[in-house]
Amino acid sequence: MKTEQKGMTATNSCLSKCSIQQLFEWEIAHLRESRRFSTANNYKRTLNSINHYLGRPNLPIAKFNAELVSGYNSYLIGRGIKRNSISFYMRVLRAMYRKAVRSNIIKQPLRQGDPFADVYTGVDRTHKRAISEEELLCISRCDFTASPRLAFTRDLFIFSYCARGMAFVDMAYLRWHNIRQGVLAYTRRKTGQPMSLSLERQMMEIIQRWSVLSIKDYIFPILTSDEPEVAHKQYQTALRNYNSLLKCVSRAAGVKHFLTSYTSRHSWATTARNHGIPIDIISAALGHTTEKTTRIYIASIDNSVIDNANQRLINAVLHTVSSQEILQRK
Repeated sequence: MKTEQKGMTATNSCLSKCSIQQLFEWEIAHLRESRRFSTANNYKRTLNSINHYLGRPNLPIAKFNAELVSGYNSYLIGRGIKRNSISFYMRVLRAMYRKAVRSNIIKQPLRQGDPFADVYTGVDRTHKRAISEEELLCISRCDFTASPRLAFTRDLFIFSYCARGMAFVDMAYLRWHNIRQGVLAYTRRKTGQPMSLSLERQMMEIIQRWSVLSIKDYIFPILTSDEPEVAHKQYQTALRNYNSLLKCVSRAAGVKHFLTSYTSRHSWATTARNHGIPIDIISAALGHTTEKTTRIYIASIDNSVIDNANQRLINAVLHTVSSQEILQRK
């Protein structure tokens, strides 16, 4: 333990003499070693933006103060960057600053206060568009026989909806061990929240249709590598392609607004509310973890209640029956 602390102290001593850019590079390397590739990319984006602002490669760590933060904030505003994007950069910069203070890399005078006190670090609500039940039905019935890529994109969108708005990243990383006895169990990569849901017939049909093209034990033919960094890059490319192809699906199905990878999730929640499903069950179904009241309530909700709610929702929109009912009829 003493050796570890001594090494950390030595590292911090070296970092206290480095530049802000070097501090960022060190943190980015650490995040990548920890396989936190998305966070590492966020820090890299912020570093690139700061470099554009500073116009020089090395700014001493001692200059990491309110003056720098205020100047950088004004620079972003002057460039016409959207408020939420500015907040994104500020939150990353603040996280880097606070970590440096906690590690004694930056000595913060008591009289200095919070250098981020006068900049916006919140998140403005953006208007998320949900599609109607009629539009979802049109998408599900659209004939994409001539285009396997559009057919796969449409099926992923429907699968996401049936899986209570499963994120694209979670679909991409699904493996066969996530399925046990008709239940799909996985961990949300965004929040670490464990999720479990019944595999409805529509979901099983989509899996059977496309899993024949998959490799490396993945359920869907999205990723092909087991190496974490390579797989993450494949996911990023696949997400861009998915969102691009969803626009084509939108046009073909006659949907008013372009679909995105988040539309299925927002649509599920909106339709669930319209069908009278209680908000606490909707929150549990989506795996929300940010609201304390929701998190407390999740623990007391039996998963079968959520599965029944999801089944009712799918049947109401897609006019089909559950896999359980099919089995009972045989």
